[in-house]
Amino acid sequence: MRVATWNVNSIRTREGHVRRWLERRQPDILFLQEIKCETPVFPTAAFEQLGYRADVVGQKAYNGVAVLARVPFEVTHRRLPGLDAEDAQARYIEITTDGVAMAGIYLPNGNSGGPEGFAYKLRWMEALRARAAALLETDTPLLIAGDFNVCPTDADFARGALGPDDALVRPESRTRFRALLWTGLIDAIRALHPEEPAYTFWDYQAGAWPRDLGLRIDHVLLSPTLAERLTAATPDRAERGEEKASDHVPVLVELA
Repeated sequence: MRVATWNVNSIRTREGHVRRWLERRQPDILFLQEIKCETPVFPTAAFEQLGYRADVVGQKAYNGVAVLARVPFEVTHRRLPGLDAEDAQARYIEITTDGVAMAGIYLPNGNSGGPEGFAYKLRWMEALRARAAALLETDTPLLIAGDFNVCPTDADFARGALGPDDALVRPESRTRFRALLWTGLIDAIRALHPEEPAYTFWDYQAGAWPRDLGLRIDHVLLSPTLAERLTAATPDRAERGEEKASDHVPVLVELA
């Protein structure tokens, strides 16, 4: 099985990019983030023509997640369990397929909204850890994929790409990311590529792409039973060089 994640930074701008990538790489499941549209205007029919069923959690102009799959699946949650009921941000979709639970996430950045914006990021991460722990306690095979907006270590961003007070590298963010791993999850990229840079994001500003000032903030985490099946995990770096590309690239994992 081939599962991918991609923050497309507006599906209406990059529908063609996604279509071409699906045709070229043929994942079984693709989780999308930051689609930036309400559910009814998502280009569902365009992906159905390629054999992909879409399920969408949209929001006008901001956020938004979706899953595209050419295998049968059932949606189990369209919001992260454990968050306040009034939380209206479209950041989570959870499915089951062939006995495996999979969550596509768009974790809050934490740099906007002042102290409350950062506190929301931390609450979101705590709820995600609790959800992962609950599933793992039942021995459910689990995959969590998406834009985590966290560089877990200093090896996950280029020197000069971030300041020490950025929410992506603050100790509180990293501590909560480690807490996710301590539930038993395995970072797919680092399981196969423990040391080399594997950037997934290059800002549009300051020449980040030509200067290779990248960040690794898009992750795929696997339960131990799925990690045993892991055969490949790679960011598709070439996609960042496409015309009018997203600032993120897809991350693709393969499970035997």
